Amino acid sequence: MSDENKTPVSDTTPPEAGQPQPPALDDMSPEEREAAQAANDNDALVQAQADLAALQARNAELSEQYLRAQADIQNTRRRSEEEMSRARKFAVESFAEAMLPVVDSLEAGLGHKDQNPEQIREGAEATLRQLKSALERNKVVEINPAPGTKFDPHQHQAISVAPLPPGSTQDPNTVVSVLQKGYLIAERVLRPALVTVSAAK
Repeated sequence: MSDENKTPVSDTTPPEAGQPQPPALDDMSPEEREAAQAANDNDALVQAQADLAALQARNAELSEQYLRAQADIQNTRRRSEEEMSRARKFAVESFAEAMLPVVDSLEAGLGHKDQNPEQIREGAEATLRQLKSALERNKVVEINPAPGTKFDPHQHQAISVAPLPPGSTQDPNTVVSVLQKGYLIAERVLRPALVTVSAAK
């Protein structure tokens, strides 16, 4: 058989049977084109409305999450403030409770009218030990530098400068004597120690 008698093969796939194909726009009348355009516009409007509804739902969800987060922040802040208030209150109560034995000792000592000076001194020393112990339990610690300690401006306050005597081995800018002890509370300076400092040679 010659090639001339062969039926040429079409490049397009024939439409499936039973499925009508929409006419091309060029084959439509103006009324049909207008109707098709209106249908397309309607489909676009429906899609836009669906997208808008989804965005509104998402916005409402995010707004609710934001409000819940704000409420959680407010609740956390309120709980923190209440805990800090309780901590301050109980800290004062703890310190006051530690002071009560000291008060008891002072009142007991003053209640004895016939004590001699030695007994008074012993009672005062015992009461001072109680007081220092109570302070230490509440993290109040002495600053009492020994002579020769290097001057620390963070914990010491120099009241005067003393020249070193001839032949002294003490370094300059060190503590010569303590005029008044200082105190730390929880490692923070409550009161610096008042000291005399050695002068430069």
